[in-house]
Amino acid sequence: MDSKEVILLKKALERQKKARIQAEKILEEKSKELYDTAQHLKEANNTLETLLSEKSSELDGVFINIIDPYVMMDLEFNVINMNSSARDFLGYDPSKEPLNLGGLVHPDYAQYTYESFQSLMEVGHLKNYKAKIIVKDGTEKYVQINSSLIYDKHQKPIAAQGILRDITQETEIKQLLAQQKKQLDIIVENSPLGIVLTVQDKIIKANATFSNLLGYSEEELKKQTVGDISAPEDVALSNKMIKKMSAGKLEKFSMVKRYYKKDGSFILAKTTVSAVKDKDGKVGYQVALVEDITRELEAEAQLKASEERLSTLILNLQTGVLLEDENRNISLTNQMFCDLFHIPVSPEKLKGLDCSKAAEENAKYFKNQNDFISRIDQLLAEKKVVLSDILEMKDGRILERDYIPIFSNGKYKGQLWTYQDVTISRNYKKNLEIQKEKYSSIIANMNLGMIEVDNNDIIQMVNHSFCDMCGFTKKELLGQKAVDILKVKDSSIIEKKGRKRLNGHSDSYEIEVAHKDGHPRFWLISGAPRYDDMKNVVGSIGIHLDITDQKQLQLQKEKLLKELESSNQGLQEYAHIVSHDLKSPLRSISALATWMNEDYKDVLDDNGIYNLLMMQEKIESMDKLIDGILKYSSITGDKLESGQVDLNMIVQEIREVIYIPENVHVLIMNPLPTINADRTKIHQLFQNIISNAVVHIEVEEGLVEISSEETPTHWQISIKDNGVGIAKEYHEKIFKIFQSVSDGERSTGIGLSIVKKIIDLYEGQIWLESTVGKGSTFHFTLKK
Repeated sequence: MDSKEVILLKKALERQKKARIQAEKILEEKSKELYDTAQHLKEANNTLETLLSEKSSELDGVFINIIDPYVMMDLEFNVINMNSSARDFLGYDPSKEPLNLGGLVHPDYAQYTYESFQSLMEVGHLKNYKAKIIVKDGTEKYVQINSSLIYDKHQKPIAAQGILRDITQETEIKQLLAQQKKQLDIIVENSPLGIVLTVQDKIIKANATFSNLLGYSEEELKKQTVGDISAPEDVALSNKMIKKMSAGKLEKFSMVKRYYKKDGSFILAKTTVSAVKDKDGKVGYQVALVEDITRELEAEAQLKASEERLSTLILNLQTGVLLEDENRNISLTNQMFCDLFHIPVSPEKLKGLDCSKAAEENAKYFKNQNDFISRIDQLLAEKKVVLSDILEMKDGRILERDYIPIFSNGKYKGQLWTYQDVTISRNYKKNLEIQKEKYSSIIANMNLGMIEVDNNDIIQMVNHSFCDMCGFTKKELLGQKAVDILKVKDSSIIEKKGRKRLNGHSDSYEIEVAHKDGHPRFWLISGAPRYDDMKNVVGSIGIHLDITDQKQLQLQKEKLLKELESSNQGLQEYAHIVSHDLKSPLRSISALATWMNEDYKDVLDDNGIYNLLMMQEKIESMDKLIDGILKYSSITGDKLESGQVDLNMIVQEIREVIYIPENVHVLIMNPLPTINADRTKIHQLFQNIISNAVVHIEVEEGLVEISSEETPTHWQISIKDNGVGIAKEYHEKIFKIFQSVSDGERSTGIGLSIVKKIIDLYEGQIWLESTVGKGSTFHFTLKK
């Protein structure tokens, strides 16, 4: 439905509304008159009742003759009377057939009708009741009803009357307009273009696209003017165009504007503004379509820059370039082309010149003039790409020419000629061939064996050294499959490496082969893919080194290592046995000394008792020494267990286990790390260092400070004390077994050697900072 039809329908609707208003006015006047008469009947007699009857008849006549449908019904919705308009509209005649209005109501409006009737019963009148009904012919109609109750002389409602208005067309128009508005809203909100509605520069509405472009919400945009979000340099031109539009001199205009986004950046947008006028032709508001062209403009700038770079590149190429159109007129050339053919003008002056006679003019520069001319005619006739045509010139230069015909959508547009002086490179190739022959001779006689195979492992070339390595002659090898004739022990290695060569990979590996005489040999091979001129893999090249002697040495080394491991195991077992065997007589000597002290303490003098006590101390020292040796011999990497070890907990456990004098305090200065290690070995490590520290403190306030720091690969632990200190000449000595700077009773000389051995297992280091009389700091590292 177009806009003209909508306007006509609206005018018809207005006329109907005016007619209905007039009818309602008549109805209201008569209703008032009826109401006044009814009030008067309360105070009058039977004569007045007769008069009421006459007035009622008169009122009925008025309702019967009004234009709009009029219906009177009882309180059960049964029709008592209706005028002709109602009969025509509903299609029923109550004088011929009973009619219940409730049955005409559409089911969707049943509940609404019931509630409206209840309101009528309570108030006595009902206005603007709107519902959908189904008339006799099955047509659905929308009606609007104004109704009131009819009372008897006792003011008891006995019936209801009302005027119906057919609002079907009006409702359909409203629904159509609502649907069109909804569709328009959907189009606007989903448009890829920003759409803005403005009045006097004030933003009234903006769609989601425009909001997203600038990063504002619609509510934020409504608080701003177009000028607020536009670049100042664009505002003046935009306002000027808007004034022309308001004056009726302009219907629409377009311009590229810069809009500022909420984050402070901006976009470049093509803005098309159209005027929307009212019925009097006055501009009511403007609609602007905003298209973000920032990327397009950037792309255009980049394309232009690319074209300029390409043009500059061509002009400065060390290759002569000549671009001709379909009529053989010069479109583009460069300085190198002019130099190659001794043309004494600039490339710019050559544009547009006819090249159809150029071959004859330039043939004088070439050794074979006729071939040069006929070749150009052939290329132009065939119009096929030809690369690397070789041209020999009289002055000894050699040129390489490419011919490329240009087609656009299948239509011939001209050709591109390129000329390159390859005199040096051609001479270089000749020299390269000479060098290749020389190096081929070297390869053939070098001590390393070299072999070339194709992608099927067929031998293509071998040198003399390779033949000596395998025992086969060159004649026996060429054309044979390498993996078969060389009797590789594990042929799957060769197949696997062959697949890697096809993918362009190079590597080194070892294989075991059988010499022609049957003896096993070990080769170290460095393999690489072999390419043709088109960079396609056509095989592989292998450089072979006979490492049989080294391999045998390695096998001997592995054998010795196994024997050493077995020997170490035996030594550990021996240490346990010796420990047991040594401790047994020690325990016996200790018991005898104890018994002698108990039995003869009254007989022995002080010197004898002292000697017995010294004997017990020596026995205890010997016992500690045996335990230390056993612990030292048992520290190996084979028995290390791995788990999370919290060093803070380790220090706490050591505080509870070892004897710490009351004047000595062991403190953790910063949180120690949790490491992955053998808990027993780490406990042993910390306990030996901390025990040494606390027993060598002689000051009144002893202090042992434990701290840590992290490096990229290790944890560094520091244990500092304020004890007696260690002289510098002993800093290395104390970490060796049986070496100690204290007296024999206090130390076995094994504790710090155990510490050193544990730290070595974790690829760490230990060192000492100490000053005699001021204390010592042990630093050690453990690999993460």
